[in-house]
Amino acid sequence: MKYNTQEKILILPEYGRNIQNMVDYCVSINDRKERTRCANSIINIMGNMFPYLRDVNDFKHILWDHLAIMSDFALDIDYPYEVIKREAVHIKPPKLPYPQTKMRYKHYGKIIEDMILKASELEEGEAKNALVGVIANHMKKLFLTWNKEVVDDKKIYEDLAELSGGRIIADEESHKLVESKEIFQKKNKKPTKKQKK
Repeated sequence: MKYNTQEKILILPEYGRNIQNMVDYCVSINDRKERTRCANSIINIMGNMFPYLRDVNDFKHILWDHLAIMSDFALDIDYPYEVIKREAVHIKPPKLPYPQTKMRYKHYGKIIEDMILKASELEEGEAKNALVGVIANHMKKLFLTWNKEVVDDKKIYEDLAELSGGRIIADEESHKLVESKEIFQKKNKKPTKKQKK
């Protein structure tokens, strides 16, 4: 018995050993017409393996590209599409730049900082007060995610003032925050069968 570790390494393992064997056999056929007919049969089998991908644009084209790759570009047939070139397979994509933004308090995150800046630009009124209340409560939840002990609301108000550059001043009278134990209870509460549905 031959183990998988002794077999040739699969180029595209998602298709499996049998498809790879079919491709290898197809490459070995001498008659070009027969080879093309065999390649079409393999493409049909490959397509049947992933029927949910048929709605994807250029699905057939992708299959022909995969066939060329699996044959190590040795399959000499009349392809119905322009297939991928060997050089294009190994091209590394350009490196994505990672945003290098500095955050004063990383446990709050960049989005909260942006929200605080937007809230500080709003005119005084009911809308601004409501937004500041939501932000402050969310800050408390985020703080408790990293610090499992009870957080003092005063600390949240101070951080809010600091992050807004002193433009948002909140306190217990203007913005009452959710109790820490209430936040912990919501996190630890297991959903019922009705909630899961």
